[in-house]
Amino acid sequence: MAEEETQNTEETSEAPAEAEAVPDTTEAEPTAEAEPTAVSDTAVPEPEAPAAPAEPKKKRKRLPRAERPQKTRPTRAASTGARKPIVRQPKPEADRGRRQERRGVVVSSAMDKTIVVKVDVIKSHPKYKKVVRRSVKFHAHDEQNAAGIGDVVRIVETRPLSATKRWRLAEIVEVAK
Repeated sequence: MAEEETQNTEETSEAPAEAEAVPDTTEAEPTAEAEPTAVSDTAVPEPEAPAAPAEPKKKRKRLPRAERPQKTRPTRAASTGARKPIVRQPKPEADRGRRQERRGVVVSSAMDKTIVVKVDVIKSHPKYKKVVRRSVKFHAHDEQNAAGIGDVVRIVETRPLSATKRWRLAEIVEVAK
């Protein structure tokens, strides 16, 4: 550090001497030309400050919003009539959603407040048009334990009541003989 300071003082003392020896018609930094000759081989050269460019470099990727090309959008003609006010319709007082209904035969009523209803589904095959019979068993909630084996009942879909029960007994259509 001490060597650099001594070299800096030597450079500054030599620079005015050279500037006086060479007559300069323009005052274009005589010390800047003298610095490279005064620097010795062992000393680290000081980094020169980069010259300020006349114009800032244009960015390639992003432009500021003000310099971006403006999109032309078609202007909508002003409406001559007055706008209609927003009117809220009252909610209908019906059931939430459409609940599915099935009709089937009770095959078991051994559980408390639960019946097993067998629903037969008869439909035509989409390609071969043959009538296909399928049956599905549903566990339904029977609050009064009113249904017995063999009764024809109507069940309605409801919220999950247990792990297997998603249906409840709506009505007993026909009592078993």
